[in-house]
Amino acid sequence: MEEQRSHASGGGPPWAHGEPPRWLTGAPGGSAARLPWPSTILLGAVVMIGSTIAARGQLDERAPLDLFARLLLLLAVAVLLLRHRHPVAAAFGSSAAAMIYLAAGYPYGPVFLAVAVGCFSAVVSGHRRAAWSAVGMVWLGHVLMVHWLYRWLPPSDDHGAPWGQELGIAAWVVAIVAAAEFVRVRREQWADRRAEREAAEQRRADEERLRMARELHDVLAHSISVINVQSSVGLALLDSDPEQARAALTTIKAASKEALGEVRQVLATLRTPGDAPRAPAPGLDRLPELVEQAASAGLTVTVETDGVRPSVPPGADLAAFRIVQEALTNVVRHSGSRTARVRIGYGPGRLRLRIDDEGPATDGEAGGSGNGLAGMRERAAGLGGTIEAGPRTGGGFRVRAELPLPSGTGAHQEETP
Repeated sequence: MEEQRSHASGGGPPWAHGEPPRWLTGAPGGSAARLPWPSTILLGAVVMIGSTIAARGQLDERAPLDLFARLLLLLAVAVLLLRHRHPVAAAFGSSAAAMIYLAAGYPYGPVFLAVAVGCFSAVVSGHRRAAWSAVGMVWLGHVLMVHWLYRWLPPSDDHGAPWGQELGIAAWVVAIVAAAEFVRVRREQWADRRAEREAAEQRRADEERLRMARELHDVLAHSISVINVQSSVGLALLDSDPEQARAALTTIKAASKEALGEVRQVLATLRTPGDAPRAPAPGLDRLPELVEQAASAGLTVTVETDGVRPSVPPGADLAAFRIVQEALTNVVRHSGSRTARVRIGYGPGRLRLRIDDEGPATDGEAGGSGNGLAGMRERAAGLGGTIEAGPRTGGGFRVRAELPLPSGTGAHQEETP
């Protein structure tokens, strides 16, 4: 949450965080209902003042500016107030006002700037055909006026324009369209990057929720299995052997206390995302605790280690611990065997786990089913490892996992009998 807030309110320009500047995209600065008054007023002032100056240099060629000309210039600019809400209407409105202005014989000048802004906004907002049609209408109308219709249009002493003039106007049209298309492409790229960033954030959030769900499942499934077995023992021996029943209740208390502690740690991480856990994540160094808990549930666990233990990364250490924990939990819950064997092998760049029991399955589901095995597979796959779980030859069930270790952390495996 803090990271998202700092990203949203951090210093620097918006495009430093992948957002396009609003002046470049033509996007409104605030609410979608807000009209772009400041930029439109500034544009109107430029058009009015620039047209007055241009008219002074065309006194002998074009009709002088009068009230109707001023109204047309004002209309060509005023309609641009709608360029965010209705970009197509703004583009055609500005172009139509400019065509009437030119047909009336008024001086050339910044009226084309209003047409450019209207068409630019339409292209950027995705209305490319409408923008091209509007700017093409102005160009075609101008060609007709200066080469064929000038005889019937003011001023009365007007004459045809040279065709070379159309090259400059065509270049102006191409420049407008090219600039608008460039901005449109950039805006789409920024939108794609923003969507990718949001999708990545969503994936990270989903992965974090999945990790928390796995942690809660592993903690609760193991501890509740121990509690279930011990409560059954306690109830069975409550009258005939009170001391043994008391020992079972003591085991239940210890298992529930440990489970509550780990659940609180996971929930605290959920409540304060980004904070470091208050307790270290469990690893294979806590394997004796698992053996002790399994013994309290009536399961005898033998642990064998091959090779020299290297410096195992916390992620792989936690995954290995949880895989062994889940495998032993499944033995307690689903196997009739009261013995299990855990073998840990440290090889070059690899950590190998094997958990065996002699069976048979007590409920037709040897090794368990559902979230337990899926959770083990996800943990191994998340580290680039593999896991196999299935019946053994000769009976029982076997879980075999192989987790990669970073280069330089492996140890040469010792010979085993």
